[in-house]
Amino acid sequence: MSTRLHPTAVVDPRAELAGGVEVGPYAVIGPEVRIGPDCWIGAHVVLDGRVQMGRGNRIFPGACIGLEPQDLKYTGDPTGVVLGDGNTIRECVTINRATRDEQLTRVGSGNLLMAYSHLGHNALLGNGIVIANAVAVAGHVQIADRAVIGGMLGIHQFVHIGTLAMVGGMSRIERDVPPFTTVEGHPARVRALNRIGLQRSGLADRDGGRQLEDLKRAWTLIYRRGLPLAEALAQLRQDPLTAAAEELVAFLEASLAPERRGPIPGSR
Repeated sequence: MSTRLHPTAVVDPRAELAGGVEVGPYAVIGPEVRIGPDCWIGAHVVLDGRVQMGRGNRIFPGACIGLEPQDLKYTGDPTGVVLGDGNTIRECVTINRATRDEQLTRVGSGNLLMAYSHLGHNALLGNGIVIANAVAVAGHVQIADRAVIGGMLGIHQFVHIGTLAMVGGMSRIERDVPPFTTVEGHPARVRALNRIGLQRSGLADRDGGRQLEDLKRAWTLIYRRGLPLAEALAQLRQDPLTAAAEELVAFLEASLAPERRGPIPGSR
């Protein structure tokens, strides 16, 4: 399969474009860019720096990927951005490359980044994530698989967001978001388990429903019994946990480490 380049596109001859790639009008592709098969690059897209993407990505008009990080510590080190397969990057999204030598900003596969969202340097995204319009993701943020981030909000640097978490629009996210929970507010608070996400993922029915029941038990002890978080986690460690509850407990334990932001508290 051949590539299709619009005559107004500016593609450096050192860039590597696989078969089936289509590049739209006035797009600019730099010399260190590597584009996998069947990707579509829309009009006025800018791909610069060490950008590598897999198969079947769709980059909509005005998106800018791989430009220098918005970080005063950046001194020109050779850093990059890596995208997996099947991502949809909508209009005017910006994804900055990492700050330090040989580091990466990394986006997994099957993600949707809606218009005007921003990924800062060294951000790490998993798979199947939805980030709504005008979300600002600061540097070093980590977002796990199938999280859903509502629109018009900011995520503080170094925050971790867990698997299947749902963050309500216009929230202020300055601390870690536990997996499987719904978080919302200004300041944000853990409101409930993400039951719809759990059902859609199939986790609610896994192991005859035992995964969900164990997760509910853990959530109730952590957020509804009025215990200090460390004490609640210690009580949960007294008995074996199924996989989902183990992930929740392990996430919160890691979030309490001195170098982390700490978890968002529950609502009273």
